[in-house]
Amino acid sequence: MLSRRDVLTAGAAVCLSPLLPCRSTAATGRRHGMSVFGDLKYPEGFTAFDYVNPDAPKGGVLSLVPSSWAFNQNPQTFNSLNTLILRGDAPVGLDMIFDSLMVRALDEPDAMYGLVAESVEISADGNTYRFHLRPEARWHDGTALTAEDVAFSLTTLKAQGHPIISQTIREMEAAEAIGASEVEVRFSGRQSRDLAFTVAGLPIISKAYYQSRPFDATTMEPPMASGPYKVGRFGAGRFIEYERVEDYWAADLPVVRGQHNFRIIRFEFYRDRDVAFEAFKAGQYLFREEFTARTWSTGYDFPAVADGRVVRITLPDDTPSGAQGWFINTRRAKFADPRVREALICAFDFEWTNRTLFFGLYKRTHSFFQKSDMMAEGLPDAAELALLEPWRGEVPDEVFGEPYSPPVSDGSGQDRRLLRQAAWLLREAGWTVEQGVLRNADGEVMRIEFLDRDPSFERIVQPYIRNLRLLGIDAISRTVDPAQFQSRMNSFDFDIVPQRYSLSPTPGEAIKQFWASSMAEVEGSRNLSGIRSPAIDALTDAVINAGTRAEMVTAARALDRVLRAGRYWIPHWYKAEHNIACWNIYERPEQKPTYGLGVLQTWWVDAERARALGLGD
Repeated sequence: MLSRRDVLTAGAAVCLSPLLPCRSTAATGRRHGMSVFGDLKYPEGFTAFDYVNPDAPKGGVLSLVPSSWAFNQNPQTFNSLNTLILRGDAPVGLDMIFDSLMVRALDEPDAMYGLVAESVEISADGNTYRFHLRPEARWHDGTALTAEDVAFSLTTLKAQGHPIISQTIREMEAAEAIGASEVEVRFSGRQSRDLAFTVAGLPIISKAYYQSRPFDATTMEPPMASGPYKVGRFGAGRFIEYERVEDYWAADLPVVRGQHNFRIIRFEFYRDRDVAFEAFKAGQYLFREEFTARTWSTGYDFPAVADGRVVRITLPDDTPSGAQGWFINTRRAKFADPRVREALICAFDFEWTNRTLFFGLYKRTHSFFQKSDMMAEGLPDAAELALLEPWRGEVPDEVFGEPYSPPVSDGSGQDRRLLRQAAWLLREAGWTVEQGVLRNADGEVMRIEFLDRDPSFERIVQPYIRNLRLLGIDAISRTVDPAQFQSRMNSFDFDIVPQRYSLSPTPGEAIKQFWASSMAEVEGSRNLSGIRSPAIDALTDAVINAGTRAEMVTAARALDRVLRAGRYWIPHWYKAEHNIACWNIYERPEQKPTYGLGVLQTWWVDAERARALGLGD
């Protein structure tokens, strides 16, 4: 799953026991694609995805700053070109150099179609997948990509890969090459509904390349790969270019046609948002997804906008917005009591922040499943209650009523009613104010550090800190360099940290990274709050093992109620569109993919307009 900023794709009958996994309704037998619930939009023999222009011209440059990232990628710097391990900071975009067995269709919630694998056979019990590889698959050096490479990749990633990978695929028992062109992947029988989909989407690495190199080492040597792009020029910590592979072996496949149209994709790295915006205005990079409401509302008054050289575009965002907020590290004793965490929520005045700092462009986030049908609302229905009742007495009583939502302030910036509520909650949790300082029964002072790597967030966190100080809390904001931030995130060395999680329309095994007990102490996991709850674990299993989409939605709503009752984070905000600014040289298909922005995959350069602006090849 990728965060946008710090931003890494059910009913009563759902089984809860990990020993009795529910199975997908997908048909067995040899197929050109897979869907979690069995439905495929594109038939065998389709020529291209509907959201691409199959005749899109190739060439030109897309230059941008990172807006999403994964694994150990860092949006502000890099010191390694190995993105598949925990160590080091890799540049955004390295996933573009690798192929996978199958790729997702961005206009379906969970379907995958064959890339390196031409087809797949699924055993009747759902525990064995045999992938049939395309004989034309090639590495960038022209050598064949074989079943041995695929088996080596999966085995190595499980043993030594980034925890987001290795922990997710732990129920994959074995991957074995059957000759040169078939790979058999076997699962334990305890796997989630979508684990095979996760495996099919993993990067394939070269066995020959890593026979002479340690896989788990940081390195500035570009790895051998087979994807549509390869690493080109780069300056460590400053920029990296990915060059389109002109003789890419898969260029004419249906899952590739009309995509990967830019000759160069270049990522620029900045440590300050304002500096990055000034660079965009000067044409130092050409495409920008705008996440700062102040800049979107007041910053686009420079000459290039006035004369049409820069255009602004707003596109709908139809994906679940997920969860953005300050995540509270419950591993630390001072945050163990949920009343303390709720007090912190009460002290944040979103209404003032939105009006004063964001020009009213955002809505408040309430749920981990915000902006989707998986978000809990109102009283639980009978199907949700059937999932929740076994946990009565072990989860807060409010789980069986209206789901928790953060309180609405009076918008003054210092809502006295909510600050009184916060003070009362802190007293109930054993914290009292003595001479203006909040202390517990042992005399320990309540100190909180907000950790970040983005100095532009200071304007948001400082008014919040002023409210916390009114409660006697010694709160500070600390901005550190990107490498230190990533290291402290990986080792959970923080009090409170900002993060955004983007969830798939069909949540699968990967969501355990966010809140499963098994991930609470795994370095590099995304369970930032240190959540440990048998109820959350069981309901998560219900979501990812649901036999139908309706059952999945019901289980997600029940899960959402328990997560929200835990007060594990201070919710931020969301909006339902993408704000984009770009120099006016880009074109895009008429149809935007429902479940993605599609820029890197499907846009292209209008060569004539690029030459007119002096931005051509």
